[in-house]
This record gives sequence, structure tokens and C-alpha cells, in this order.
Amino acid sequence: MRKIFITGGRGFLGRNLAVHLSERKDCETRIVDREDSAEDLRKGLLEADVIFHLAGVNRPQDPIEFESGNTGLTEQMCQILRESGRSPKIVFSSSIQAELNNPYGASKAKAENALRKFASETGASVRIYRLKNLFGKWCRPNYNSVTATFCNNIAKDLPISISDPVYEVELSYVDDVVAAFLAEIDGQQAGDEAGAEIPAYRIQLGDLAGRIQAFHEMRSTLTLPDFADWFNRALYATYLSYVLPQERQHELDIKSDPRGSLAEFIKGEHFGQIFVSRTKPGITRGNHYHHTKTEKFFVVEGDGLIRMRPVEGGPVVEYSVTGSAYQVIDIPPGLTHSITNVGTGEMVTLFWASEKFDPNRPDTYFLPVDF
Repeated sequence: MRKIFITGGRGFLGRNLAVHLSERKDCETRIVDREDSAEDLRKGLLEADVIFHLAGVNRPQDPIEFESGNTGLTEQMCQILRESGRSPKIVFSSSIQAELNNPYGASKAKAENALRKFASETGASVRIYRLKNLFGKWCRPNYNSVTATFCNNIAKDLPISISDPVYEVELSYVDDVVAAFLAEIDGQQAGDEAGAEIPAYRIQLGDLAGRIQAFHEMRSTLTLPDFADWFNRALYATYLSYVLPQERQHELDIKSDPRGSLAEFIKGEHFGQIFVSRTKPGITRGNHYHHTKTEKFFVVEGDGLIRMRPVEGGPVVEYSVTGSAYQVIDIPPGLTHSITNVGTGEMVTLFWASEKFDPNRPDTYFLPVDF
């Protein structure tokens, strides 16, 4: 059982790392944060096999706190370890600002040097991660993360401010950092003191805000982003974590007629569109064909009969489907098709189409199966 110690364990990065570690059976994790005592810090250092030093100060009321909260704390930790004769592995969350001439960056650079000195004296393994602007769930908005602020404010219909929409920021996702940190425990990160490279995403502020705004409007547009793009998936997950509980539920726009009801569920440029319908007994839907659009029918409740015939004539092919069997029927182009509720109760069906409905190019032509 490896003993893991996290400083700053209740902060944004520490909290995400601690939750991931709680899922592992081979690690025992202890955390400290600013409200804990010096003795708590000392005890954690003296027991740990791996230390994740994530605590630090980045927006103090008094700039002198940079020195005490970043450099001073790191030097104190090194001294405790020296006096105990211990040399555990230390993974340090530094910042790209360590390369810059500002109080925060300078304090991080000095903390790095304290760790390098400790490593050279004791032979300890030290890994320094100069992290970029992080984003992800649980990041504090209106503090030092533009992504968290945009997500929080847009989710709550609050204003955002963008001084320069074309200004580029470089972002890293918290789960990518956590994955690299977990690999440090498992000895999978080779190399010198520099931490493994974390994926980074460059994006203009206007584009960042626009994507998040599009997420916010999804309940009305129903349009998903391209989730083949990992950044979009990470950004949407981050946005959704700021949506208030009472705002997570929304109604679909239901179209009703004597046949039953139908509603669009979700759609996207890269995967098409999904509908859900309720159809009354004896009612038939469809009797049309497509040239390029393809579909899948999935009856999830009730009993149906799906029928198809080539548009130029020929035999009818029939498929009996039932909600208890989880059957999916593919609808090729060039075949007129229909679905009939042959049961005694409502039939609930999911329809997938390979493209979003375009009223200017519907690619849907009426033709009864029994023509």
C-alpha cells in the first residue's frame, strides 16, 4: 500500500486528484490544506511515499504572501524531510509563469530551486510540472480561471467581459494533469525533473466564450458540438458542472396530432438527428423514401411492423419489432418505408437520421409502401 500525501488537497487540482486516488485500492491518501496545522503537514511528510505538492498562493491580498505561501512552504517541507532523513518522490505543481519576471512567477521559480537542491542533496526524485491555465470541474469562478468564469456566468445567465476577443489563451484540462500525476505513482513517467508534457489547447477568448454559449443554448437548439474533438468534450463537461441543479432538466418541444406525438431529442452536424415518438394503436408513420438520408428505427415500447419496398416496385419486406427485444432496423435509401403500431397500447420509438432535417433540402418524398 503506497502512502500518498497531497498539499493543497482541497483546492481545485488537489480535489480532483484526491477523488481519483480514492478509486484506487493500492493507495492510502492523506491531504492537508491551509486550514490544517503544521503538525498535520509534518505527519503527512513523514509517512508519504509520494508527495504531490499542490499548495500555493496565486492571488494574495499582500504580494509578500507569494514568498511565504510558495517559496517558504516548499523550503519548510524540504527541511522537515532533511531532518527526518527521508527522500520520498515529490511531484510539484509549478506554473509557466516561473519563466516570467513577476512576484508569483518568481516565488514559483524559487520553490523549484528549493526542490532541486533537496533532490541533489538526498537523491530524491523530484518532478516539476509547469502547468498552463487549468480548467475542469470544481475550479473557482471569478478568481483566476477565465474558463471557470465564463462557464459559471454563462450557465447562470450572468454577464461576461471580454476585452480582446482575439486574445489567445493556452489551456490544459485537469483530468489530463491528473492522468500524468497518477502515472508518476506507477513509475510510468520517465525522464529528468521536468514533468510529462500535458496536452494544451490554444483558443481565442471570443471562440472560448462562443463555444460555451452554444452549450448553454443546447436546450433550445438541441445541437451537440463535435465531440470527436477532445477539447469540446472536456469544455462541455466543465460547463455542465456549473449548471444549477434546477436548470439540469428541460422539456422538449412536442409535436402532437391524432397519430400521437413526436419530439426532436438531439442533433449534430457530425452524427445526424434523434427523434422520439409515441404512436397510437393502428397508426402508421412514414410512407416515404430518401435518396441519401439513412435512418435507424428502434422500438423501445410496444409492438410494431416495419415495411419497405423499392421505389421502382418490387416485393415488400416486413420486420416485426417489439420493445422487449431491443431490435434496430436499418432503413437504406431508395426504399419507401413505414412503421405501424400493431399492438394494443402506445408504441414508443427512437428514430435516428444520418443528417439534421433541412427544410430547404428535406430529402423526404411521399410514396406509400403499398403503391
